[in-house]
Amino acid sequence: MRKVVIPKCPICSSDLKVAKLYCHHCHTEINGDFDLPDFTHLTPSQLQFIGVFLKNQGSIKGVEKDLNISYPTVKKMLSEILQVLGYEVVVERTADRSEILDKIARGELTADEALEQLKNL
Repeated sequence: MRKVVIPKCPICSSDLKVAKLYCHHCHTEINGDFDLPDFTHLTPSQLQFIGVFLKNQGSIKGVEKDLNISYPTVKKMLSEILQVLGYEVVVERTADRSEILDKIARGELTADEALEQLKNL
């Protein structure tokens, strides 16, 4: 059974460190205080999302199709992942506009309602 490294202490929720590296082939041991890779802090669903994003070579349309989610949901998930990885996230109004256009396409908004919402952005 494959064991997955956990990034947080199950008792106090502090960040965990790697104290020992070991080679099963030559039995070399390296002791120290090693940080875990940033991606270790992502949830399994965030890692799956990154896999789909990479498979689609960064195409949001491809991610939308593969995961059956909307453009704003893709952008939201990307923003959440970027925050976990320590990057500054700039909130875009584009996602709001795109969602309004999607609602028009699905018949959930009339053109007049959409125009009013766009004015309020």
